[in-house]
Amino acid sequence: MRVKHNVATKSRHKKVLKMAKGYWGKRSKLYRRAIETVRRALVYSYRDRRVRKREFRSLWIRRINAAIRERGLTYRDFIHKLKEKNIILSRDILAKIAAEYPNVFDKIVEAAKN
Repeated sequence: MRVKHNVATKSRHKKVLKMAKGYWGKRSKLYRRAIETVRRALVYSYRDRRVRKREFRSLWIRRINAAIRERGLTYRDFIHKLKEKNIILSRDILAKIAAEYPNVFDKIVEAAKN
């Protein structure tokens, strides 16, 4: 008797077509087109989870730099002085403090300068 794999194939196809829901035209209807698009989308999502981290770090650095230049320092000097004084704060926390609590950020800058 010939084995047709009907149940396994059907469930595999359903899984891919469910992931392709919302795509335009044949990309959401036909298995072959859907699998191409879904694979590409998964590659993009994997890559962009890493890119997002880079972009956020860049954003935090820009925010810290803008805040620190108002106080007469450069980002580079500020980070160097923080490391010399053993003040360990992540860039996302520094950016948040600079934006939301400028008086606290002023104290951090003074601590780094002295």
